[in-house]
Amino acid sequence: MKQHITVGMSGGVDSSVTAKILVEQEYDVSALFMKNWEEDDGTDACTAVADLADAQQVCDALAIPLKTVNFAHEYWELVFENFLTESAAGRTPNPDILCNQHIKFKAFLDFALQNGADKIATGHYARVEQRDGYFALLKALDKNKDQTYFLYRLNQQALSRCLFPLGTMQKPEVRKIAIASGFDNHAKKDSTGICFIGERNFRPFLQRFLPAQPGEIQTTEGQVLGEHQGLMYYTLGQRQGLGIGGVRGIEVEQPWYVVKKDLTNNVLVVGQGHDHSLLFSQTLNADQLTWLSGKQQPQQFRCHAKSRYRQADQACSVELDNNQQSCQVQFEQPQRALTPGQSIVFYQDDECIGGGVIQSVG
Repeated sequence: MKQHITVGMSGGVDSSVTAKILVEQEYDVSALFMKNWEEDDGTDACTAVADLADAQQVCDALAIPLKTVNFAHEYWELVFENFLTESAAGRTPNPDILCNQHIKFKAFLDFALQNGADKIATGHYARVEQRDGYFALLKALDKNKDQTYFLYRLNQQALSRCLFPLGTMQKPEVRKIAIASGFDNHAKKDSTGICFIGERNFRPFLQRFLPAQPGEIQTTEGQVLGEHQGLMYYTLGQRQGLGIGGVRGIEVEQPWYVVKKDLTNNVLVVGQGHDHSLLFSQTLNADQLTWLSGKQQPQQFRCHAKSRYRQADQACSVELDNNQQSCQVQFEQPQRALTPGQSIVFYQDDECIGGGVIQSVG
């Protein structure tokens, strides 16, 4: 009996080529298009209709069935409410990580298995390998596209049931396959917006759900330069969109960067220069730790880590608390713009071993 693989189809080129590869490998392939955001505000950001059409064109070309499923309720409760809570608290959350944990590799996985699939497949750039009695998550061979940073919260159940056919491929090769296959989406841009919400103008979108709380923009010396629209709209290290260029009374005209959020006083603190000293830290505290192997880690260990996607691996030492749910991370070199709410993800060589959410920076 052929294994039945259900591919999560987004309408993008990566999931399309994933399905193509599996068909060529003679699996019994079906496809599932997930609708996870109910609201259509009439803007170009809502691409669900066009994405579904692209997915259907690919499935027709491959002669595989396509179903749609609505996970909007799960997405709202498990992903978006957390996004709003964290944003309202002035932190910078990463909803794509929760989306992978709760939607793509839980709700979608469960739905597929209940409907006859043996495994699921997605267009993520990552690899899974069985090692010493567990399934290891490994970086993709295309280091520029590796997405293990967004997958660190997967568990062994998910890893044992998922395939990542693109993990051993380079992105240009994927595009060539899409062209040769006659896929209409072969030149489609990669999505860079919030998971399932799209590339919206972030500020007016968030204002629909959270009331703005304007406050002062101050220099590190306390000089008022202007007014911010709400701390939730800014992130550490941000340069664009501050609205304080050309402020009088400042001797040296250099770009301004967000160097601190004073949550107590609702003040956005800015400093001049990309490498302002307040933007650099060498330690952080993280909690909500998860370990992909499901096994306990040593109380202290050395590894590499990323505090944001596409960052080069940074050497560090990790000290865990007794229940392995929080830790302190000490980097070998000072790190720029370590941001509460973002994830710190740990690596041993090419293996992603787990991670957590940054709570404070030292």
